[in-house]
Amino acid sequence: MKLVNLVAVVDLEKCIGCKTCERVCPVLAIKVVDGKSQVDTERCRGCAACEQRCPVYAIRMEKRKEPILVGVDVDSVDYGKVIELCGKAKLNPEQVICFCTGTRAEEIAAAILMGAKSPEDVSFMTGARTGCKVECIQPILRLLEAADIKSVPPKGGWQWYGRTVTVWEIPEGVRRKHSSRGFYFDEDEKLLNRVKEAPLQGRR
Repeated sequence: MKLVNLVAVVDLEKCIGCKTCERVCPVLAIKVVDGKSQVDTERCRGCAACEQRCPVYAIRMEKRKEPILVGVDVDSVDYGKVIELCGKAKLNPEQVICFCTGTRAEEIAAAILMGAKSPEDVSFMTGARTGCKVECIQPILRLLEAADIKSVPPKGGWQWYGRTVTVWEIPEGVRRKHSSRGFYFDEDEKLLNRVKEAPLQGRR
């Protein structure tokens, strides 16, 4: 769960309609309409990406009158399906996916089972990817892929980095070529398998 205390506010006199804010928003909460940025305050998750990247300082973060609690109740879905989805993505359900918000794989999986079809949906429902926005895109894409969902980046969006290869997907030829140069692919795979298969502490 994430408590959202801030919301983006646009100074329309300063806004030049460059769409930088629109491109960096991880939940698609800000759009340029008629040359000016407009914020959907219900969607905004207070990450401040728009404020930090606005080239003319037309956006500021203000305290919300009423904070929003963002998160998905994992108990509202079949936990067996959560385990299955996480397993297909080679993640332990209790593994932390977003370190900025403390969101675990089980919550991302639950959001997908509840209808999330993209990283933007996942971020809106769980709050994941509303911190640094860098580390958690990969496991989110892996979980969506495990659910047979092929997401495409938002048109003109800058917050996607594409799916990278995991240790399980490295071709044998690459392993052999680089194993003598200080890379320990087999050991890495064994370690990550232990993490994936570690007993669940807080769940059935």
